[in-house]
Amino acid sequence: MPSLRWIDRGWLALLGGLVAAGQAPLGAWYVALPALWLVIRRVAAESRPRHAALAALFAGAGHFAAALFWIVEPFFVEPWRHGWMAPFALPMMAFGMALFWAGAGWGAALLGRTPARRALALAVCLAAGDALRGYVFTGFPWALFGHVWIGTPVAQAAALAGSLGLSLATTLAAALPAIFGLRGAAAALALVAGLWAGGAWRLAQPVPPPDRPVTLRIVQPNAAQHLKWQPGMAEVFFQRLLDHSAAPAEGPEPDLVIWPETAVPWLFDAEGALPQAIAAGAGGRRIVLGLQRAEGARYYNSLAVLDGAGRLQGLYDKHHLVPFGEYLPAGDLLARVGISAFAAQAGHGYSAGPGPALLDLGAGLGRVLPLICYEAVFPQELTAARHLPGPPPGWILQATNDAWFGSLSGPFQHLAQARLRAIEQGLPLIRAANTGVSAAIDARGRVLAALPLNEEGHLDIALPGALPPPPYARTGDLPMLMLLAALLAGLALLRLRKRD
Repeated sequence: MPSLRWIDRGWLALLGGLVAAGQAPLGAWYVALPALWLVIRRVAAESRPRHAALAALFAGAGHFAAALFWIVEPFFVEPWRHGWMAPFALPMMAFGMALFWAGAGWGAALLGRTPARRALALAVCLAAGDALRGYVFTGFPWALFGHVWIGTPVAQAAALAGSLGLSLATTLAAALPAIFGLRGAAAALALVAGLWAGGAWRLAQPVPPPDRPVTLRIVQPNAAQHLKWQPGMAEVFFQRLLDHSAAPAEGPEPDLVIWPETAVPWLFDAEGALPQAIAAGAGGRRIVLGLQRAEGARYYNSLAVLDGAGRLQGLYDKHHLVPFGEYLPAGDLLARVGISAFAAQAGHGYSAGPGPALLDLGAGLGRVLPLICYEAVFPQELTAARHLPGPPPGWILQATNDAWFGSLSGPFQHLAQARLRAIEQGLPLIRAANTGVSAAIDARGRVLAALPLNEEGHLDIALPGALPPPPYARTGDLPMLMLLAALLAGLALLRLRKRD
């Protein structure tokens, strides 16, 4: 087949964009799956690795451009400084992520002698690409194939095999019609129907209540990012946090008040007057809050737990930082010439904390697995935290600031991934977001209550119960990584045998 024409490239990019329709907020899996089938069929028609890689590259670029267009939003928070980068950011991100699709196309052409065999190999290679994206270069497991099922009963399969298991099931379902024709289409429908029925059964099972009733208050100040750090407005937003924290409860008294990421507009000093002022302004309620703190020459994006008198009871430092957003490679060197990370307000960038951790909130509240913003997209790190010594966590707490990402898709995609983390771990997840969406999510990923995007308010919710650790919480990605490796090895051996 001749080299790919530009009209073919445009068609593939359009199909890739339709695959992205399965991502939040649309969640149109019924569009994504047929579009992925067409992509797989087209790429599998290419027998030359270079042509297959090129076809997959343009399909992937269309997919990531449509799924990740929110990536330009941070550049317009201060457009006079960063706006010029926006036209470059999205193409670079789209084609950079599409390299994983291109690698899958290359691998499929090498592993398959026939279009049907190449379609099967492509399904496995695309899922393997999702796995690689979660780990290489610190990882960016966003807009995975398996994410199209979030919000449907199929997502419950993540409790068994995680997001990678969902991705492999998705690519195989899309490839089956390209492998077996009408019989393959019937098999794909049966696969989806089986996962749907199993998930519906799981959702119908009761979730046990917590050991004791716990009431949590989530506070959402709705601080627009372009105003958040302005001195006059910072005080306004801070007062909103205090007012909502101290507001009378309509039901049971809150056991804990939760503020979002970097809620405190000033550098935090546990020995200074600020903690006591926060506690007094919050009505003497116990509080966990996002803040920035300094330790020597280092600055950290942290969560702190204060008791009703403002005494520090717990501290967690974010350890998985956003590259170029919260830190720069060789940041100490670049700081000498005044180049700083994008989102960091303290110093020239944040330093990473020691790693996954649990916070002990004492009797009633128990141990909690803390996440700050971006950390919620890495399922393997939640599993690592669950294996730390001591009693297991009873719930997950995510403090985030999604105001950077506009109001069209980014915040909803981040929320969707948080729902998947709850399913994988069998734990309720409580989410405090600066501008939303703040939410209470049960252990099966259902949103029980939420504060809408770009609205100020607070939400008093009863902490949902936890489930026994599902298989994924015990094993993490290892079984799926081994399965993907075995499938690739099997395809390679089959190809070598055919040559003989």
